[in-house]
Amino acid sequence: MPRILVVDDEPESCRTLQLHFTERGFDVDTAESADEGLALLNRLGADAVVLDIRMPDRDGLSMLEELRSCHPEVPVIMITAFHDLDSTVAAMHGGAVDYIPKPSDLGELENAIDRAINMHIDAGSDALVLNSSDVTGTIIGRSHAIKEVFKTIGMASQSPVPALILGEPGSGKEMVARAIHSAGADSDEPFIAVNCAATVETVLDSEIFGHERGAISGADGARKGKVEPAGHGTVFLDEVSALSPHMQGELLHLVEERKFTRVGGSETIESSARFIAATNVDLVERAADGRFREDLYYRLNVFSITVPPLRDRREDIPLLVEHLLKKTNREIHKGIRRVPSGVMEALIAFDWPGNVRQLENVLMKAVVMAPGDAITMAQLPAEIRDAGGERGASEDVGVAATESLPSLKELEREHVRKVLAGTGWHKGRACEILGISRPRLERRIVEYGFTREQFADD
Repeated sequence: MPRILVVDDEPESCRTLQLHFTERGFDVDTAESADEGLALLNRLGADAVVLDIRMPDRDGLSMLEELRSCHPEVPVIMITAFHDLDSTVAAMHGGAVDYIPKPSDLGELENAIDRAINMHIDAGSDALVLNSSDVTGTIIGRSHAIKEVFKTIGMASQSPVPALILGEPGSGKEMVARAIHSAGADSDEPFIAVNCAATVETVLDSEIFGHERGAISGADGARKGKVEPAGHGTVFLDEVSALSPHMQGELLHLVEERKFTRVGGSETIESSARFIAATNVDLVERAADGRFREDLYYRLNVFSITVPPLRDRREDIPLLVEHLLKKTNREIHKGIRRVPSGVMEALIAFDWPGNVRQLENVLMKAVVMAPGDAITMAQLPAEIRDAGGERGASEDVGVAATESLPSLKELEREHVRKVLAGTGWHKGRACEILGISRPRLERRIVEYGFTREQFADD
């Protein structure tokens, strides 16, 4: 039978996982510290290790580093209650094969263990462990959708192959590209962004590749383009779908041959830059009807990342609001400290076609217009007020000056309560709507003191 080692400083978590996986035919050993886990692994071996990141005496990342050195063939799955970009990237760079948030969804963990046991682990991996300070605060969120993006960033940043980022306008594609660059081995090299749709073709050719004196109108001297100074860094090509057929051909040659010439020049210049492209359109469809080169699409799509729209990760909105308000307060020297619950409900209910960029713009305007230290419904656009419904509007009247900013825990409690009430205490449907596992929902019900009788009254 396959043997699993669980290393977690929480005895309850160890017992739960041991019971669950023993029933499913695994031999399960448990340890409550990194040193105890390493001793068990050295003595008994394991087909897979489930390892908690945060432990009091020695953290899981430290154990992961030693484990990868002594037992490189053993796949490691990291689990943690602190599921952010830094931890995810550090775990993936350290050699973990997967990353599961706590409280663990046992089905998700089971699938991860099955994949880990069956996959081949490269014993010679020399993956870089990211310094967490490199990417702190770049991407905000704890939803399942954004955590999948975190994991993909961690994998994509380990090699300088081209990458293609897909997502709606305003969803944060450039932030993902910067996170990949910052997490890579050449993070100290330049990150240079080019908006392929913002410049006419004749100027764009010069902007990307540079030009020699007299090559274009007004060229009094030679000039380097965007690619040359990038060195071993990253060239980010935003809205790559806007490139003309000529420029697509030039870019294909650059990505394939790693060489280019300046406009009007004859000297061949080599490039060591990594190329990350982004688009909000379906390039497969464009390639099928001849508007985008199929060979260029496959060259850029070595690694693909899809950034979810904000409406698909609504549980991240309170975190984003808090982060963006702090940022805006610093930038324009305001002191907004409170957001009434009705306002927050309206922000969560709105579909945000412009995604995070639109949310940031709305909050900035609201902060500018707010007369005190709170954002009220009056500062929100009509379409967002309408999304909040009558309850949000009524709550905002007469309480803006006295209602304190609800904590994230209070917002979560109210959100869970509404979903359970709306589904008639149907826990399966509630989990789907909330985007959480059944065990996590059960924990929240106990934590918040909810009973079925309360919801029958509702």
